Amino acid sequence: MTDTAELRALLGGYQPGRVPVDLSQDDYSDVTHDLTPASVLVGIVDHASEPNLLMTVRNERMKKHAGQVAFPGGRADPGETAIETALREAKEEVALPPGSVDVIGTLDDYRTGTGYRITPIVGVVPPGLNYRAHEPEVDEIFEVPLRHALDLANHREDAAVWQGRERCYFTIDWQPQRIWGATAGIIVNLSRTLAALR
Repeated sequence: MTDTAELRALLGGYQPGRVPVDLSQDDYSDVTHDLTPASVLVGIVDHASEPNLLMTVRNERMKKHAGQVAFPGGRADPGETAIETALREAKEEVALPPGSVDVIGTLDDYRTGTGYRITPIVGVVPPGLNYRAHEPEVDEIFEVPLRHALDLANHREDAAVWQGRERCYFTIDWQPQRIWGATAGIIVNLSRTLAALR
């Protein structure tokens, strides 16, 4: 089982691009236009029993990605680093104090068909914090065992027609939630990166 000590050892100093992770699994390799920089916080809650991933469910009334499971995150403000974006968005969306996050690594960027280049920031979060959902953006805050999320047996490949062609994406079930699309793809890339670094 992956614990936070192992995560720190493996991801500390990791340089994106060093591990040949297949980043085309989102199947948007044909996206060549300028992508908007964005960042998400892959928050690992350091419970004594086992670490969990901090997740949100987006507000059902949002214009884009309504009701989807997502990491806290969003588009970068001018002049922000990827880490600054992830921490700011986590504070805005779930009231996570930036100073409580121990940033341990940056994963490879993830392209999306909706025009974003997402930089995932991995950070360890202490247990017992009082989260608060920012209602216009977030309906629910929940956690998924990291062990379950990283297990290859739980990474199911699906496909759907979007913009006239079939697109592939991953799905990870954690009842009653269904993690899919870019969020599941980022988890799959984290799993593959860790496996390659071991």
